[in-house]
Amino acid sequence: MKKIILIIALVFVSNTIFAQQSVFDKFDGQDRVTSVIVNKKMFSLLSKMKVEDKETQQYVNLIKKLDNLKVFVTDSDVKATEMKATADKYMKTAALEELMRINEKGKSVKIYVKSGATESQVKELLMYIEGSGKEETVLMSLTGNFDIDELS
Repeated sequence: MKKIILIIALVFVSNTIFAQQSVFDKFDGQDRVTSVIVNKKMFSLLSKMKVEDKETQQYVNLIKKLDNLKVFVTDSDVKATEMKATADKYMKTAALEELMRINEKGKSVKIYVKSGATESQVKELLMYIEGSGKEETVLMSLTGNFDIDELS
């Protein structure tokens, strides 16, 4: 009986650990992909800055509510295609709703959000910029629990 309980506990713990990884983490460390990853600990350190003006204090208040920022940039057509497929699949499966879409001169920008407790609360913001020609493709994921008004 103890073995069964231990196995069940290990399954739940491993699911929790793997669930914390993002589907986009596979792009981290790949050739021809520049990645910037900022975790909650860094946001926590940044939020301890002493500020004197109101505008900077608003940024600090927003930073306190962020968990992760992941940005992946590539100029490789192969990596861009892979990013697009991953982002499209994630947008469909993660219950994200479209916030905004822009198409201009062959460049497409899509912004999606996962809402929180209220309509203006956001748990995740996903931005995908599809480059064309020599333009870079950018994939950005911002997670936390923040108000969309604070982000603007």
